[in-house]
Amino acid sequence: MLQATRASKRGAKPAPPTIRPRAGSSATPVQAALQLASLRMRLVSLVYEGILLFAVLFVSSYLFLSLARDAQSGLPRVIFQIYLLSICGAYFVFCWARTGQTLPMKTWHMRIVTAEGGTLSKGRAFRRYLLAIPGMLSGISLLWAPLDRERQFLHDRLAGTRIVRVNRKQ
Repeated sequence: MLQATRASKRGAKPAPPTIRPRAGSSATPVQAALQLASLRMRLVSLVYEGILLFAVLFVSSYLFLSLARDAQSGLPRVIFQIYLLSICGAYFVFCWARTGQTLPMKTWHMRIVTAEGGTLSKGRAFRRYLLAIPGMLSGISLLWAPLDRERQFLHDRLAGTRIVRVNRKQ
C-alpha cells in the first residue's frame, strides 16, 4: 500500500491489484482472477445467439431442401434434423475450440474457458455441445442457473467449463 501511495505522489499509476484466492480456498490464482459473466449477460447473449443461428440454419435448410426436395416425414426428416444439429455443432465446436467465443460472446465480451481457466479442447467443446442440446432444449440448464452457487448453466457445470468476462482489449 505504501508503494502505491508513493507511486501516486510521483505521478505514476499504481499497478492494478491482483485478485488472490482466500486463505483455505482451493482456487488457483488464475481461477480467482477470472470474473464470471453475469447470468443476465449470458441470457442476452443467448438471445443474440438465437438470432444468428436462425440465419445460419435458414441458409443451411435452404441448401438441404433444394437437394432433398422433401423432409416432412420419414427418413428424410430424420436426416434433415441430424444435418441441422451437425451444422450447429460444427459452428459452436469450431468457435469454442478456436477462440472460446462465438460472435455474440465477442460482442458481450465473454469467453468459455475450462474450470482451470484454459482454452477448450475440441473434445471438451464437443462434450459441452452434446450436454447443452438436451439441457437448453428442455430448459433444465436455464432453470438450473439461478440455483447454482456460481450461476452457471448445468451443461457448463457438467462439462467443466465456465463463461467468464474478458477485457475489451482482447
